[in-house]
Amino acid sequence: MSGIITQHDKLIGLVDCNNFYVSCERVFRPDLISKPMAVLSNNDGCIVARSNEVKALGIKMGVPLFQVQHLVDQHQIQLFSSNYTLYADMSARVMSILESFSPTVEVYSIDEAFLDFSDLYPWRQDPIAYAKHIKQTIQRYVGIPVCVGLGPTKTLAKLANFAAKKWKRTGGVLNLSDPIRREKLMKLVRVDEVWGIVRQLSKQLNQIGIHSVWDLAQQSPQIMQQRFSVVMARTIMELNAISCLDLETIAPDKQQIVCSRSFSRKLTSLQGLSPAMAEFASRAAEKLRQQNSVTGCVTVFIRTNPFAEHEPQYQRAASYKLQQPSQDSRIITGIVQQLLKEIFRPGYSYQKCGVQLSHIQPQTAPNQFDLFGSQQTQESPQLMQAIDQINRRFPKGIAIASTKIDQTWKPKAENLSQRYTTDWRELVMVCCK
Repeated sequence: MSGIITQHDKLIGLVDCNNFYVSCERVFRPDLISKPMAVLSNNDGCIVARSNEVKALGIKMGVPLFQVQHLVDQHQIQLFSSNYTLYADMSARVMSILESFSPTVEVYSIDEAFLDFSDLYPWRQDPIAYAKHIKQTIQRYVGIPVCVGLGPTKTLAKLANFAAKKWKRTGGVLNLSDPIRREKLMKLVRVDEVWGIVRQLSKQLNQIGIHSVWDLAQQSPQIMQQRFSVVMARTIMELNAISCLDLETIAPDKQQIVCSRSFSRKLTSLQGLSPAMAEFASRAAEKLRQQNSVTGCVTVFIRTNPFAEHEPQYQRAASYKLQQPSQDSRIITGIVQQLLKEIFRPGYSYQKCGVQLSHIQPQTAPNQFDLFGSQQTQESPQLMQAIDQINRRFPKGIAIASTKIDQTWKPKAENLSQRYTTDWRELVMVCCK
């Protein structure tokens, strides 16, 4: 097979932050280390991050808070609202440190990244020592605990990281380059722990006698490709130390951008929905500019609560195809507000709305735009750039006026921590006596 890179040529590392949201909060609240704590979703509705102490109580990821409120009270679990500003900044700090350990880093998510150590001399001397050095450096400079998985492929690095987290005797670092160690681990781990093997797929594998990772690794890639997919064949090859997945050092541009949110209270009027839609449109346009793209189609949607059995139900979406693609917040917001007027119906209690940008393409020269054929708005890339720079520099920033009319729709966040790292007014204060 041409182009195959063997285990002797590559070493991939996966660095994954432990209980990331919880760990971010604990950096500035060391009094909560070793105490049960959890981070909640938007509107403080569900548990989206758990400390190990909370996991030990049997509380599952994504469970609605009201279902486990008795456990929260009984064990005095500390609850925090999601502080995305803090988490994003802490993530950036971790990733900047990782870049000093490898010239090739793929930021896979907010709390994990792949590193290619193949061409680095230090790891060849002692890969475990090098990984431990990474772990200790991040702990020292950022305060976030991490685990490091090593392997000749990305899939094996993922598997090694899983094991490093699960078994404390690994010290948070595991290398699966050794075939004997790899076989031993694979026979202990269920197949649903393999990267990309979702629950439904694992059930199908169980039905044909594949229960462990080792069982899957022993299958023929060609036969499994015919039965499942080419992705399955690649997974099997990766489990056998044949690298099929390269590191993606440049994130591909998004082909669809969606901004939506459930409300802290039900909205019944057009005046109540309008500011929320305007803010979502503004956020979506900002994300569009971050990747230097323009959108050719804008879609809005609104809906009531589908679980409110005794309330009238309504949901509707509408789209508008732009004659000239745009990234200007004013133009996109204007379209969104016009579409909202078309689909809004009085007499309903709306729980959620959102904006979707599609037909996304690279930015070209600024265009003259005809808004619904009734008025023309000149694009101003300089104005949008100035707004983005101000918003990056100052916490409150500036925004389109229509987003500030009424903000009572915003999600409930009764347990929100401070923006310790991004707002001068919320820095940690140290008192010396």
